[in-house]
Amino acid sequence: MEHLDDDGRTADVNRLRRDGPQGARDRGDSPPADLPAVLAHARSARRPGPDTPAGPRVPAWPGRPSPLPGAGPGRLDLGGLLRLSLAASDGSGRLRPVPSAGALHPVDAELVVGAGCSLPPGRYGYDPLRHRVHRLGREPDGTPLGVTVELSVTARRTVSHYGHRAWPLLLLDTGHAAAAVVLAARALGAGAPEPLLDGAAARPLAAVRVPAPAPTSPATTHTSGRTPTSPATAHPPGRTPTPGELLARRSTPPPLPRTAPAPEALRAVLDSAVHAGGAELRWCVAVGAPEPCLLEPAPGGAPPRRFAAGEARPTLAAWAGGQAWLADAGAVLLARGCPADADAAHIVRTHLRAGFAVHLAHITALHHGLAARPVGSWQQADLGAALGAPPGQDWIVHGLALGALPTTATAAPAAPAGSRPFPAALPAPEEKNPA
Repeated sequence: MEHLDDDGRTADVNRLRRDGPQGARDRGDSPPADLPAVLAHARSARRPGPDTPAGPRVPAWPGRPSPLPGAGPGRLDLGGLLRLSLAASDGSGRLRPVPSAGALHPVDAELVVGAGCSLPPGRYGYDPLRHRVHRLGREPDGTPLGVTVELSVTARRTVSHYGHRAWPLLLLDTGHAAAAVVLAARALGAGAPEPLLDGAAARPLAAVRVPAPAPTSPATTHTSGRTPTSPATAHPPGRTPTPGELLARRSTPPPLPRTAPAPEALRAVLDSAVHAGGAELRWCVAVGAPEPCLLEPAPGGAPPRRFAAGEARPTLAAWAGGQAWLADAGAVLLARGCPADADAAHIVRTHLRAGFAVHLAHITALHHGLAARPVGSWQQADLGAALGAPPGQDWIVHGLALGALPTTATAAPAAPAGSRPFPAALPAPEEKNPA
């Protein structure tokens, strides 16, 4: 069975399934073939070399740029969707509703637009600096109502500063971007968004399908052969953020407040991450005084429980590229997993989901009045081995530093007998490239 694409080339169904939900595409960088070795190198203590040019902040989309028109009744507002998720709010492109390591923003977006949207059906490239689109061609046959936002990366932007540490950060940034699109769709009251974070395609790395707000529509058809992320991930718990909250989202500059969040706020942040992170990641929170320990989710909706006693934050600061301020943050949420023997698909999938979940946790933290800052670059961060488990099985994948004013915090109870002690903190080396 064959499909004829816009420029007359033939692509079989297997290629369509391999290359993503809306057909073959040549833009964006694929993860390297030796991704497990690349990840091992990124996790090593070796420091990146000097910075190199990052290149353009936006792909050289062909054709003339076009503004995003307003949406009429019953139409999906693509301009609003992108404004609340990916658009830059300053001329440099650094300030956006979605965070990025080093504010380098390597994630690029293409839109596969079906009927029921504020743009005519077709494929478009998005320019987040000018909030404009470039028409790239017609939409594939069978494109459903609504839009699919395909997310790929220009690796050079992140490599320019982080060097060999770039690929985990590229994947985390893509997960954050997918979460930003999901939250924007929810804030606009669009149809239930479906994130694709399965790690099965090289390009695009991830996608989010947002149905048009039609009163009746046929069942969604997934032409990619890929399975959408679970409904639990697509519909995180808690309130829907407002457009104003999404536009105001910023990562708190370090240092963060030293006081731990109140228990109810910390529990909400942890629950948000657990709900969105999928089955392959585990989560915990490092807290400091008066009773430093590591907390993990408890079954049955109970409050988080301690599973290791002692001060972990100085060690986390050393593992996070020597970012000394992390040792004094009120708390640090951690995603862990992705063992040393993971294959490429597992690496992609867990990093995408970690970025996705930390973004949702970040929004939850801001709603509870907390300071919050994602932390993506981790070296030698084998948390399992530090706690006495076999090495190489339980690495830190992503983090979210948290802090609260003293008036919003409550002392943690003493660690129960039998909690594992956290090892003595490592020295925090000087590091040129913080996450």
